[in-house]
Amino acid sequence: MELANIEKLVEKYFEASTTVQEEQELQLYFSQNNVAPHLQEYQPMFQHFANLKEEQYTKNVPLQPRKNYLKWISVAAVLIFMSAIGITQYTDALEREKAALAYAQFKESMTLVSESFNTGASRINHLNQFTETTNKIFITQNN
Repeated sequence: MELANIEKLVEKYFEASTTVQEEQELQLYFSQNNVAPHLQEYQPMFQHFANLKEEQYTKNVPLQPRKNYLKWISVAAVLIFMSAIGITQYTDALEREKAALAYAQFKESMTLVSESFNTGASRINHLNQFTETTNKIFITQNN
């Protein structure tokens, strides 16, 4: 490879603008024994990168099972929804009971009013009879 081309690739490499193919060319160049003296300082770095590619991690990594919180959230949502419905029905039943009690009390009070009214009406009936009789007496006396 041309030395000028390698120098340009090294500059591009440190600017982080090289392609994968260009990086492979650099690794191939620095893996040789005849590297230009002014570029020998980069040789250990590229050799280290080549060695890292060959390394493999052999230990087993224990994976934690993923906890499914979505399932529990949905169960909690259903419980809250059902509780809300139950509370609503309970309050509706209480309101119906209150309305029935109020109706019964109103009916009882209207019955008492009606009885009092009927008693008063019967007394007025007697008063009407008295008025009619007195009118007859006044009419007969005036004639």
